[in-house]
Amino acid sequence: MESQTVKWKQYFLYLAFIYAILYFLHTNLLLNNRPIRIKKWPQLPLRFRHDGTFKILQVADMHFGSGLLSRCRDVLPSHFHYCSDLNTTRFLKTMIQLEKPDFVAFTGDNIFGPSTTDAAESLLSAFGPVMESGIPWAAVLGNHDQESSMTREELMSFISLMDYSLSQTNPPSKDTNNVKRGMFLDIDGFGNYNLSVYGAPGSHLANSSVLNLFFLDSGDRETVQGVRTYGWIKESQLNWLRSASQELQVQNQDVKYVIKTQPVDASAALAFFHIPIPEVRQLYYQKFVGRFGEGVACSSVNSGVLKTLVSIKDVKAVFIGHDHTNDFCGNLEGIWFCYGGGFGYHGYGRIGLARRARVILAELRKGDKEWMGVERIKTWKRLDDENLSKIDEQVLWELSPSR
Repeated sequence: MESQTVKWKQYFLYLAFIYAILYFLHTNLLLNNRPIRIKKWPQLPLRFRHDGTFKILQVADMHFGSGLLSRCRDVLPSHFHYCSDLNTTRFLKTMIQLEKPDFVAFTGDNIFGPSTTDAAESLLSAFGPVMESGIPWAAVLGNHDQESSMTREELMSFISLMDYSLSQTNPPSKDTNNVKRGMFLDIDGFGNYNLSVYGAPGSHLANSSVLNLFFLDSGDRETVQGVRTYGWIKESQLNWLRSASQELQVQNQDVKYVIKTQPVDASAALAFFHIPIPEVRQLYYQKFVGRFGEGVACSSVNSGVLKTLVSIKDVKAVFIGHDHTNDFCGNLEGIWFCYGGGFGYHGYGRIGLARRARVILAELRKGDKEWMGVERIKTWKRLDDENLSKIDEQVLWELSPSR
């Protein structure tokens, strides 16, 4: 009997000890003198509004450095002495308040590595306004993000853990024999993933993806036959894109059901990456909307991105960055390629040329009683001038009535 009493006392002491440890971990454990906190998630899934719209703010080339210490480039002499990364922060806050986007897409060179010794601090500052807003967002990397204290893999991992971020380091592998820490082994780059936007609340498509957002890592710098060139999207990434597109189109059976009564597009998609593909150069000799302010800086390697996008048939428009004084949209084989235009003040620009952001608006078709699939995709730009001017509004894609 006495032995059993001792055992019960030990058991309760053990439970008390475990409870004390858990309480200590919950209330007192510090990392770098900061209380442990859990990532804040946006309300999911992404979905169209009650009015049948979904608005995306594209932010290209913030080039954030070290905040107040990072001065502006290519601004009027009268502005230079008080201009810094904080102007970029103010512009991002203004755009969020003005346009009230449902989602923000950052298309690379989010930070300018050579201007910061702490990439994590720079990222926290650069993405600070969107995290404060609580709006869901996602990012890809450019060719300058990794030039500080973090590798590209570390950058994407860190970005994926930030508040309200839907970014992913890479898509999960379905092959348990070919997986490492839940990611693809056989895909190049970091930041290849897709996000689904669901139909309007209360509609037949409320639980179906009607718009897919593809994000791809276009790399940074490479050497080809001894010559330095920009990175490019590799075949492994294109294989994933084909597979993901096909799988999403198969899943969208509900959308195809609606097509029987009204024309809708069962597989509308948009793509986001940083470095333009070589074919974008051809747009100089074709009709385009916006400013063609500099030569297209791209890889010397043509990996067949355009051919792949045409073949999968769902991507209606691609949004890129990299060339700051380009902000045009042009059509290549039925797919629109649009520059975001230089957003950040620490990145190069042109004196007298306002920094700018691109807005993308997807609209659903209105049926007899409810919203259906995507009918139209529009875009425009906002300038960081006195009037926050809205320019170059255009329809990128519209569902043909005959479909």
